[in-house]
Amino acid sequence: MNDFTIRPTLKFIKAGAIAAALVFLGLEILYFAEWQEKLPTWVIALPPLVLLWPLVRWLKTRAVRIVVTPDRMRYEAGLLSHEARNIELSKLQCVNVHQSIIQRLFRVGTIGYETAGQATWTPMAHVDNPQQIADELMNRAQGTAHA
Repeated sequence: MNDFTIRPTLKFIKAGAIAAALVFLGLEILYFAEWQEKLPTWVIALPPLVLLWPLVRWLKTRAVRIVVTPDRMRYEAGLLSHEARNIELSKLQCVNVHQSIIQRLFRVGTIGYETAGQATWTPMAHVDNPQQIADELMNRAQGTAHA
């Protein structure tokens, strides 16, 4: 079995980046067409700040991942500070999938897992094809338990 990595989807980040770019362009056009004589020149520096929102969201999504190897699952979170949790797949008892109405429309969902001896729910939001991933995790967990 090959290793694979689970990350949150970038669908919403891409949509946010497009929206932020449109707002940025609209503000720039308004400034040069209507507001240039009415407002001080430093105001032109404000529209680029709109682009920071998708950048921050992108950094947050890149900071979380689950790496699945043939016998282990490693949950990693953090950019500057780092948290990692290693779990033997044979101890994986439950993988839950939750999808809101909006998530179902975009075919994403929140997955979480519980392990033997712990009743922890560790969620990862906005994962593409969450049921397929949950099934794959449980298949691997059952395969390692029988091996």
